[in-house]
Amino acid sequence: MTESSRTEANEVCVVDDDPSVLKSIHFLLASEGFKVRPFNKAEDFLVHAGSHHVPVVVTDIWMDEVTGLELLARLCAISPRTKVIVITAREDLAARATAMAIGPVAFFMKPFDDEKFIAAVRDALRQI
Repeated sequence: MTESSRTEANEVCVVDDDPSVLKSIHFLLASEGFKVRPFNKAEDFLVHAGSHHVPVVVTDIWMDEVTGLELLARLCAISPRTKVIVITAREDLAARATAMAIGPVAFFMKPFDDEKFIAAVRDALRQI
């Protein structure tokens, strides 16, 4: 295994258009020893996922331009083995049902319990 693929194997991508949420999740994951690659635009993440191995992505549902649901649908086509953790601040049962049908490994309402979130990220990485 090359150094690059070893690094990517532990990488967690985070996609959220709210800079404060992106920063806080980045800090939380980095403080637990994860390599974090943040994206404030879903489109930028999808370009990255098209050319890099992405073991785990944490994505918001409600974002401008490309929503988290659109991101999930497109990700299934370009990187079907990527494990997905969905986060959202808005309780929307239809969006939740749609997201769950696509198959995330976890779903969290913001604000979420940090320990449960970290445990979900660890579990997702173990499934790779």
